[in-house]
Amino acid sequence: MFLKSLKSIAAAALLAVALSTGARAADLPPGPDTGDWKFVAALYGWGAGLNGDVGVFGLPAQNVDLPFSDVIQNLDFAAMGMAEARKGRFMMGMDATYTNVSMSVNTPKGILANKIDVTNTSLMLSGVAGYGIVDTGMARLDLIAGARLWSVNNDFDARGGQLGGRSKSDGATWVDPLVGAKLRVDLLPRVYMTSWAMIGGFGVGSDLMWDLMGGAGYDFTDNFSLFAGYRAVSVDYSNDGFVYDVVEQGPLAALVVKF
Repeated sequence: MFLKSLKSIAAAALLAVALSTGARAADLPPGPDTGDWKFVAALYGWGAGLNGDVGVFGLPAQNVDLPFSDVIQNLDFAAMGMAEARKGRFMMGMDATYTNVSMSVNTPKGILANKIDVTNTSLMLSGVAGYGIVDTGMARLDLIAGARLWSVNNDFDARGGQLGGRSKSDGATWVDPLVGAKLRVDLLPRVYMTSWAMIGGFGVGSDLMWDLMGGAGYDFTDNFSLFAGYRAVSVDYSNDGFVYDVVEQGPLAALVVKF
C-alpha cells in the first residue's frame, strides 16, 4: 500500500508536463517573398489537464485523471517560449517548456516515513524545419519535420520515520521524430487563425505521439499580437519500468512579437 501511494504521488506530479509547442500558433503572416529573414518570438501559457496511465519503479501503471486546477496549486515554476525564423517558403522553429512541481504527502500511519516530499521537473524541447507548399498571400500551408526532446524526472525524499533522509528518483529522457502540417489563414485585416497536426515517435523514442492545435489571433500592431486556442498532446512511452502514456489538453494563450 505504501509503494502504491508513492506511485500515485508520482502520477500527480507528472501532470506538470505542460508541454510544449503551443506558441507555434504565433506564426508569421503569409505574404510576398522579399528575400529577407522574418522572425517571431512568443511567451505563452498552456492550462493543460492530464488523463492517462503513469508508472514508476517498475510497478503497475496507475490511471491518472487530474484537471489543471489541481496542478496549479503545486506549481513552483514554469517557463514557456518559442522562436521562429522564415525566409520565403522556408522556416525553422524552436520551442522550449520547463516546469517544476512539488508537493508533500503524509504516508500511511507514518511508520516508514512521516511524509514524502515529491518534486517533478520536466522539459520539452522541440525543433522543426518546414516548407510552404501553398502560399497565396492570405493562406499558407507548411509541411514540417523535426524532433521533440522529452525529459521527466521525479525525486522522492522521505522525512521522518524509518526511511527518513533517504531519497529515490525515477524518470526518463527520450527523443521523438515528428512530421506534420501547419495552416495559417488571414480572415480579416487583423484577425487570423492557425492550426496544426503533428505525429511522431514511431517506436524511436515513444511508441506514438500526436499534437493537435487550433485557435485565432488578433494583430494589435504590425509587431504585437495576442493568440488564444486549444491544444491536445498525447504520448505513449515506456522503458525500464517507467511508463508515461497520457493525453494533455487545455486552452492556451500567447503574447507574440514579430520583427
